[in-house]
Amino acid sequence: MQFDRLWLNATLVTMDGPEGDPLGVIRDGAIAAKDGRIAWLGPRAAIPGSAAETIDCAGAHLLPGLIDCHTHLVFGGDRAGEFQQRLAGVSYEEIAKAGGGILSTVRATRAADEAALIASGTPRLAALMAEGVTTVEIKSGYGLDIETELRQLRAARALAAAHPVRIETTLLAAHATPPEYAGRRTDYAAHVAQDIIPAAAREGLADAVDAFLDTAIGFDARETAMVLDVAHGLGLPVKLHADQLRDDDGAAFAARHGALSADHIEYANPAGLRAMARAGSVGVLLPGAFYFIRETHHPDVAAMREAGLRLALATDLNPGSSPALSLLLMLNLGCTLFRLTVEEALLGVTRHAAAALGRQDRGRLAPGLLCDLALFDIRQPADLCYWIGRNPCTGRVVGGR
Repeated sequence: MQFDRLWLNATLVTMDGPEGDPLGVIRDGAIAAKDGRIAWLGPRAAIPGSAAETIDCAGAHLLPGLIDCHTHLVFGGDRAGEFQQRLAGVSYEEIAKAGGGILSTVRATRAADEAALIASGTPRLAALMAEGVTTVEIKSGYGLDIETELRQLRAARALAAAHPVRIETTLLAAHATPPEYAGRRTDYAAHVAQDIIPAAAREGLADAVDAFLDTAIGFDARETAMVLDVAHGLGLPVKLHADQLRDDDGAAFAARHGALSADHIEYANPAGLRAMARAGSVGVLLPGAFYFIRETHHPDVAAMREAGLRLALATDLNPGSSPALSLLLMLNLGCTLFRLTVEEALLGVTRHAAAALGRQDRGRLAPGLLCDLALFDIRQPADLCYWIGRNPCTGRVVGGR
């Protein structure tokens, strides 16, 4: 058999092992690519052919390319000044009343043209790629009007075209109520459903639609359902920001609406978690936001395990609550703050992160899947969760290249 490329002398961490061995490690392994997909993998001694190019991995660990399945990477400005104010004792409410908070990012994003959004997003994307990330989800949500929401999505598409990385775009126009709709939250939700989602669908800019279900600062169940139902009607999968600051029964809501994932879920109740597991939804944990806003209510990981809920981890990269540029750091935070096991954490940035995006063609090392790989100079998989501030990534492969 003739392959395009062959990587050998590697420890393969397939994320495709049997029950009890989910990492599926193959020592002294090799993996071959043909036409951008994995054509074969197994012990080096069993290679069934040759390749036009052979790469010696020098004993490195080779994983599926990492997946950051929840980011808000494209936005204007930053909120470092507000961070400094909060450290000095100014409350979030006081900052918001003075024009800060999410609406300050909305103003900055509306003022930025597409080129500016691409320019500011490029180094953020580069930081993730440098750690072995090959797929990044990017949400809109800082425009809150048709023009800027679509501009954010176009910028995300442009980043994908300019860099060797796969980008999944998510329309999050139902993120907050813009100032021009103050006191008319339901009217804005209707605008999102009737105008913004169809506009994004017509241009093919959104791979999915997300909404922030929160009865205090987001949208209530009726308003959120209005948004998600329109998305479904247009053939777009849906996701949900749910149960981050209180139990709004968001996990059960996500299950009823067939959401790919419910994200944050610190306050999700056990019944909702069981409903998610039955529906096939993925729970996305975001320890960066938990850490940065100094949350104290931990997600009920024991109930998640008992329900059999698949768990993903992501950076939630955003200017307000998780200015996190490291998915490897999230591995450590997921283990130290939420007490995930090494296996749970690593599955959370590979196999289960792919499921959270509805992408079954990546996140594992198996024949027929996309040949997206990350090479790490480590002694054991646990090193990726153990070290803080170390980046052992020595190479990435996207589509067999």
